[in-house]
Amino acid sequence: MADSREVGEKGEEIAPLPPHSEQEPGRTAGFVIVGGGIAGVTCAEQLSALSPDDPITLLSASPLIKSVTNFRQVGRAMEEFDVEEKTTGALQKACPNVRVVQALVKSLDTDKHEVYTEDGETFPYTKLCICTGGQPKLITKDNPHVIGIRDTETVQHFQQKLANARRVVIVGNGGIALELVYEIEGCEVVWAIKDDSIGNTFFDRGAAEFFLPHLTAGKCEEKKPLKRLKYTLTESSVDSPKKGETAMGGALGPDWKEGWRMKGKQDQVAHQVHVEYQCEVQEVLTREEFNRLGQAAEHFPGTSRAEEQNVADDWPVYVLLTNKRLYGCDFVVSATGVVPSTGPFLHNTQFCVAPDGGLRVDDHMHTSVPDVYAAGDVCTASWEPAPQWFQMRLWSQARQMGSYAAKCMVADRDGEEIDLDFCFELFAHVTKFFNYKIVLLGRYNAQGLGKDHELLLRCTKGLEYVKVVLQAGRMQGAVLIGDTDLEETFENLIINGMDLSPYGEDLLDPNIDIEDYFD
Repeated sequence: MADSREVGEKGEEIAPLPPHSEQEPGRTAGFVIVGGGIAGVTCAEQLSALSPDDPITLLSASPLIKSVTNFRQVGRAMEEFDVEEKTTGALQKACPNVRVVQALVKSLDTDKHEVYTEDGETFPYTKLCICTGGQPKLITKDNPHVIGIRDTETVQHFQQKLANARRVVIVGNGGIALELVYEIEGCEVVWAIKDDSIGNTFFDRGAAEFFLPHLTAGKCEEKKPLKRLKYTLTESSVDSPKKGETAMGGALGPDWKEGWRMKGKQDQVAHQVHVEYQCEVQEVLTREEFNRLGQAAEHFPGTSRAEEQNVADDWPVYVLLTNKRLYGCDFVVSATGVVPSTGPFLHNTQFCVAPDGGLRVDDHMHTSVPDVYAAGDVCTASWEPAPQWFQMRLWSQARQMGSYAAKCMVADRDGEEIDLDFCFELFAHVTKFFNYKIVLLGRYNAQGLGKDHELLLRCTKGLEYVKVVLQAGRMQGAVLIGDTDLEETFENLIINGMDLSPYGEDLLDPNIDIEDYFD
């Protein structure tokens, strides 16, 4: 992947771009989308619906694309949908003016309005949308025993390694890490996180305490019917792979582990997780480097030093943490987030790149290059956001951005005005961890609110956890864990900005049917 260096001035405002650019006479050009994940496929489908007579080309690194199915608008900002992995023919059948080409993008000539692929093909465009997603941010790329999990192929690789594993070290505190520590059985798990509580990306310390018993307890096999928003796969990465590497497919979401066997080598080990808090990986060591280091490896809690010594020099890889603890393991899962896949688009172009490596886009999904748009994990929203919205590289926002980008591309081509989509008025994401439905709304962790806010909490051990963030008497965000059925009511209260001061703590009184009260 190319170096994500910033092009242009940091913080530079993206100037409005011209609505249309003329192509050379005789050239066949239309809409071109790069990326076969949620953002790219949603963009193609929306373009086909809005502009059924124009040619649309979707360039995908994978022969399979990620298609949204069973879409349903739940609230004003919340959506429900499933994602299926389909062949390219399914999209072309549903959208006759869409042509799907399996190809890796090599470079882009923004002056000529042309995209070049690794196999030598040229694709001219009138409007281009980059939806290449992100790639795992590995703690090291130099050790074959360190893997990332991003798409179906990497899950297969993980499953193969896990089948013969006695111990795994998981690094990271996001969604993939949370799923792994809950699902893995038959294997010791050492979980290294840089925070003082688990799930810091999604939860506060109180919610983390609610989940802690599930780290050591057996998995709940009860399959409850969940009224929840299902997000699974996102955008595909089509960066040109380095020698010996392959391009990655669409990212994984909360349902990625369904149907996969997450069992290690030790049948007698059910569910064993040890958490190392407030630490990061200092160094990943080979067995030879470990022997030269001369430091004793830690034994897994619950095992004796004698038992550990029997295998102390038998691990293929060792992890030295910043808290000076050293663990041997069969392999390491690096689940420390993703970096935007901008590689082939930063050569000989004038893209403005945000500090996080994403392509800067304005409130019409324009990049800083005329007629080039971006959506999903590859982009960074650079407009002034609504008070209760912020960007978070999630499957839900990939779909929303892809759909909105298509609307903007057609409006710009036709010289029409378009308002910012309502989905950018409120952050809303629903997922599932530890077999609980999780709903996150607005500034759910009081992000950016300073100290001038208050929290209302309701917790029933093992059943539900509800947190409301208030500022000046108005709801700014909420965390709902469990089947609370409060999400639509809270969504409306946040959007409407109703003064809730008169209700005080009664707002979360379980004896009051708040849903009917504010209906």
